[in-house]
Amino acid sequence: MTLGMLASQYMSRELEPETSADKWKLFRALCEAKPKLGISERALSVMNALLSFYPETTLSEENGLIVFPSNMQLSLRAHGMAEATLRRHIAALVDAGLLARRDSPNGKRYARKDGDGSIDEAYGFSLAPLLSRAREIEQIAADVKIERLQLRRLRERLTICRRDIGKLIEVAIEEGVDGNWDGIHQHYRSLVATIPRVATAATVAPILEEMEMLREEISNLLEIRLKIENLSGNPDQIERHKQNSHPESTNELEPRSREEQGERPSPAIEPQREPMKVFPLGMVLRACPSISDYGPGGVVASPRDLMQAAVVVRSMLCVSPSAYQDACEVMGPENASAVMACILERSGHIKSPGGYLRDLTSRAKRGEFSPGPVLMALLRARGGSDRLAS
Repeated sequence: MTLGMLASQYMSRELEPETSADKWKLFRALCEAKPKLGISERALSVMNALLSFYPETTLSEENGLIVFPSNMQLSLRAHGMAEATLRRHIAALVDAGLLARRDSPNGKRYARKDGDGSIDEAYGFSLAPLLSRAREIEQIAADVKIERLQLRRLRERLTICRRDIGKLIEVAIEEGVDGNWDGIHQHYRSLVATIPRVATAATVAPILEEMEMLREEISNLLEIRLKIENLSGNPDQIERHKQNSHPESTNELEPRSREEQGERPSPAIEPQREPMKVFPLGMVLRACPSISDYGPGGVVASPRDLMQAAVVVRSMLCVSPSAYQDACEVMGPENASAVMACILERSGHIKSPGGYLRDLTSRAKRGEFSPGPVLMALLRARGGSDRLAS
């Protein structure tokens, strides 16, 4: 007697008389639910053999739920399984709550028939526990199918992400983009090594999330490189863009509103913001020395290095790419990277760096924020306000 046998007997007693199920459909669901029920394929072979001795297609209490094959008959239908192995897998089915023993006084399996030839009393294996768990097994099987579909989709996304990362790293190395690409590649290889051979949706999802974050970081580094090249290659780009956007303006440096001429401004045209002042790199580094640790090779020697370090810090502080992109568009990439350096310096006092950055971006959009006062405050806190760069 085991706890599994007791549980099977209790489930057999709780079986409602009208309960029924197609035995082969239920067996297919049992095969699907196998990983969640903790039974082996060999145990399923034994269950398949036992169901084949049940004379009806529909399992129901009305038709009786006892099968009584001998070990020899059961072994033949279980593809010649050895008797000792047979007994072991029958015990596993009983412990899993899918089968119950109904022993006769002499321990043999047989059936007594009444005068009409109907079975009056049978001793052997009861399929009542299997029938009582039919709905549970079908639900588990449905969950397993959903999880398998989810796993397949996660694997597809993971494959695409791995391919993208490989191509981006290859482009960065070939184009000579500044950055610790050997370290990034090693990080990528370490993520690949964590993918288990026998994967589940629960194990693949966090790996995929890290892979997608890495892809986003590499894309941001390359995007910043392109923006820097565009700005350095054409310093008048922003000014010309303004002039082209509003060809009717006669003086971009000294704009005059139409209100001065007695006209109302059109609500459809958003007033132009003046470009935010870019603060010297030396000032940013003296106010926020911690940012240097995240530059290429642990050094920030140029505005480009500062921008790359800011991307790394953004990821470390869990600031979303969209929040940082908005900051770059409103403040400019140089000031956005300086603000990230300030947030890093004060990270111990900021509960939500991402929310804080979005708030500063909104204020900057309204003309209510500039990195200057923050940098000055950090310099004063470090006692360096008298050494500001001109």
